[in-house]
Amino acid sequence: MRLDEITAGPLLSQIEYPSDLKKLDKMQLQQVCDELRRFIVDTVSVNGGHFGASLGVVELTVALHYVMNTPYDQLVWDVGHQAYGHKILTGRRKVFHTNRRKDGISGFPKRDESEYDTFGVGHSSTSISAALGMAIASKLKGETDRQHIAVIGDGAMTAGLPFEAMNHAGVSGANVLIILNDNNMSIDPNVGALKEYLTDITTSHTYNKLRDDLWKLMGKLPYADLQRDMASKIKDGLKGAITKSSNLFEALGLRYFGPIDGHNVTKLVDTLKDLRDIQGPKILHIKTVKGKGYKLAEEDQTLWHAPGLFDKVTGKINKVTYDTPQAPKYQDVFGHSIIELAKANPKIMGITPAMPSGCSLKYMMAEMPDRALDVGIAEQHAVTVSAGLATQGMRVFCNIYSSFMQRAYDMVIHDVAIQNLPVVFCLDRAGMVGDDGGTHQGAYDLAYMRCIPNMIVSAPMNEQELRNLMYTAQLEETKNPFVIRYPRGQGVMPEWKTPFEKIIIGKGEKIKDGNDIAILTIGHPGNFAIKACKELEADGINAAHYNMRFVKPLDEAMLHEIGKKFSSVITVEDGCIQGGFGSAVLEFFNEHNYKPQVKILGIPDYVIEHASQAQQYAECGYDAASIVKAAKEMMVKKDNELSLV
Repeated sequence: MRLDEITAGPLLSQIEYPSDLKKLDKMQLQQVCDELRRFIVDTVSVNGGHFGASLGVVELTVALHYVMNTPYDQLVWDVGHQAYGHKILTGRRKVFHTNRRKDGISGFPKRDESEYDTFGVGHSSTSISAALGMAIASKLKGETDRQHIAVIGDGAMTAGLPFEAMNHAGVSGANVLIILNDNNMSIDPNVGALKEYLTDITTSHTYNKLRDDLWKLMGKLPYADLQRDMASKIKDGLKGAITKSSNLFEALGLRYFGPIDGHNVTKLVDTLKDLRDIQGPKILHIKTVKGKGYKLAEEDQTLWHAPGLFDKVTGKINKVTYDTPQAPKYQDVFGHSIIELAKANPKIMGITPAMPSGCSLKYMMAEMPDRALDVGIAEQHAVTVSAGLATQGMRVFCNIYSSFMQRAYDMVIHDVAIQNLPVVFCLDRAGMVGDDGGTHQGAYDLAYMRCIPNMIVSAPMNEQELRNLMYTAQLEETKNPFVIRYPRGQGVMPEWKTPFEKIIIGKGEKIKDGNDIAILTIGHPGNFAIKACKELEADGINAAHYNMRFVKPLDEAMLHEIGKKFSSVITVEDGCIQGGFGSAVLEFFNEHNYKPQVKILGIPDYVIEHASQAQQYAECGYDAASIVKAAKEMMVKKDNELSLV
């Protein structure tokens, strides 16, 4: 099937906005769900994107837009993986084929894309706080009829922020509805005690039904104080007699309803209509299946979270085949190398916040389950538990995506750097990440890490350097916290499994000598510079290329050599220009009174939207072609200045 062959079903084709959905009879909604699910399967199979999460909330999506008065009623999705059906029902069905493509619609809710996208959500666990803020504002403005709904996956509930938000919501009196989409999955299976708690609460059907009926009555009738007190005592008595434990959500001041079947659209409609009439903070617990309606996605929910292109009939995932060996993904080099290191060093442990597949710690978790931990969507906890382990002599590799590490910045400073604990931070997805877009770009880590005392900040140019930096970081003689950042996607070395070698911390390498201009690179873009140098050589420009390896500490001997020799310097990084690697080089030159002309190539000061990585490198101006262009412009300027002397 091609994109131009995809058509919406007879009912879905009539729905441009929720106002069209509301014209249908309630008994037609299941057909809408079936058509919506088929449309998502058809489109994602040939266009790519996230898959299982949106299939799991098709019925909920239809019910919400059928019952609620969106966009006046404010709906926040957490995370945006779930929002494909929402986008299709809110004016974007005809452009859904552009999802995650350059200049197309975003793969996540985005405020400047649609008034129905009330809050931008790419990272998890933010929805309750955002919806509560909206609800408090509505309360202040006297908008008593306005609904505020946060749809949060149970995986996202493992973070701390939702509990902070619920603790506030319970005493706020604000009109907010939290819908807990309980499918026991984030990207990988959920971990932790909350998962077990939700299982326990789900099994208490007798108490849940009696309590729901009582809460509805309390919400609809004008009880006097005495009647309210009596109802509360009845509720507590039921709780003690039937469950022998208190309900966490009710303890936080939230009226709890459920659990109910999240794939019964008529039941969802009836329940949401009832809840719409109950003021105050409340939570609806629904049970769903990630990947619902596509058998293979239901059976292997991790694989089908975002499978790429696939044949929707056979389920065969399209994989590009090559005639020659290909370089591995950086994440897999990490995943296999940490096992090699851990076999030789019993102090090594691996930590990840809910990304064992994405960062490839899954290999170590399978082979050494007691030494590799998934702590759930809890980046702050991941950093501080790593710090605790480090105080006891463990060598912890804490692997967090660059954009997610932003959520744990205080812990990096307070719990690791100030105490100078030798935690190794492996920042995956550093630099441009492609079609996930602005919420996931790893643009800032070079800048936000290099300003922290005691921190070592490095970036490998290839797989061999990644292995050697990992080896160096776990040595007993390495006493500092150590950042190793690397990009999404493939490296450059098919024969990547090289022997481990120690790298001198703060020592770069000269890749190519030259006399006309110096190109200084950090990390993977060094490979762009290698290609650029060859093109420049063909045009008569003899460029020197330095792979700096470390942003902190800088190779000062190398920079002194460059400062004395060259009047034209280009720095290249896949990080933000403000405060990053190029800024560090400029600071050094200024401190030591070198005055070369310096051109910084990197990520400019605006949010880079979704596109392919190659398109993003070109847009930012640090791919091979951009390096060649910048070098030629600098040489022309240099020649013009010399001719005027």
